[in-house]
Amino acid sequence: MNDFLTLLVRWSLRLVMLVAATVFFLCLLAAASLLALVWGARALWARLTGRPVAPWVMGVNPRAAWSSVYRSRAAWPASGADAKAEEETPRHRGGFLRSNAEVVDVQPREVREH
Repeated sequence: MNDFLTLLVRWSLRLVMLVAATVFFLCLLAAASLLALVWGARALWARLTGRPVAPWVMGVNPRAAWSSVYRSRAAWPASGADAKAEEETPRHRGGFLRSNAEVVDVQPREVREH
């Protein structure tokens, strides 16, 4: 009897998983079909009205994304000592120091040999 219940549970789980996978596949198929139908209607309408058929593309401009990262620091609110230090810091190369700049906040240490 125990073997029969185990077999029944296994086949029930397989059947449930098969039904779930089928429903998922049919939902994806319906969404893709609907998207294709809308795209086809849009293309047909563009042809009927004499307009060029513009492709659907993601409106992502990589240059715009990077320019938003390196915006001017003036857009960021600065207060207190940060504002004063920012005014004194030269603005070139995104705030990085030039190669001929002298570093003054380093204190040298003696070299220890092992």
